[in-house]
Amino acid sequence: MTKTHVEVLHWASAFFVEHGREETAARLLLQHVTNKNFSALMMAMHDPIDDALVATFEQMVHEHVTGRPVQYITGVEEFYGRTFSVDESVLIPRPETEELIVGTIARMRRLFATNDLRLADIGTGSGAIAVTMKCEVPELTVVATDISDVALQTAQKNAAQLEADITFRLGDLTAPLAGEKYDVILSNPPYIAFSDLPDMSDVVTEHEPHSALFAEEDGLILYRKLAEQVGPLLNETALIGVEIGYTQGEQVASYFRTHFPSAHVEVVQDINGKDRMVFCEITP
Repeated sequence: MTKTHVEVLHWASAFFVEHGREETAARLLLQHVTNKNFSALMMAMHDPIDDALVATFEQMVHEHVTGRPVQYITGVEEFYGRTFSVDESVLIPRPETEELIVGTIARMRRLFATNDLRLADIGTGSGAIAVTMKCEVPELTVVATDISDVALQTAQKNAAQLEADITFRLGDLTAPLAGEKYDVILSNPPYIAFSDLPDMSDVVTEHEPHSALFAEEDGLILYRKLAEQVGPLLNETALIGVEIGYTQGEQVASYFRTHFPSAHVEVVQDINGKDRMVFCEITP
């Protein structure tokens, strides 16, 4: 007997609750399988669903119960109103990172008289930051780097799909940018301390790339190195913006204050009231 959308959704939701997974994953997977947005799915709730789609949906549900993130199963994640391709080579873009984009654009408008600027995204991963900045501010010249060749391939795919003209370079931190000057440098580096691993969800630790999650020195090493290395890359007026772990604000800010003593350095909270970004504004 053919099932309705609501029947398969209720089954999956209960199945996820029973296995300790978020029941909202059921709706996301069903939207993907049926190629419907939220409103269309709600309107089709009592309509029959094709048996072949049910079989695909059930397969995805069982896959998620093993811990594989929904975004890796569907191959996509929404970020800043755009659809990005994601796979196990890259970190899944988080909503908090959208706030880094918002904060950066606001500060750019205040600091610079033009949008004809050079921006570098260090550790680009899926390319979410670099691609979004290029799409939101088309006049920007954007260079994106990553230490992972497979991550860069995913980022290049996203740039192509979203028609963002970006230069991609392979290498560690500032090395691929040597000898050049930039107005804006952004980074969302790995910042989780290895000691936090036991307390984290298996959905994250067993599937997302550890090289994009964890860092030495209690998660702070890349901020320290960035603050030490980035000076020669900056124009006279420049903006640095980084995403941080919620306990790392003052320590990361201190790195930038040490290396840029005359700069305006601030720790900015996210929508949930947690320290999430550090911005360093450098002016003559």
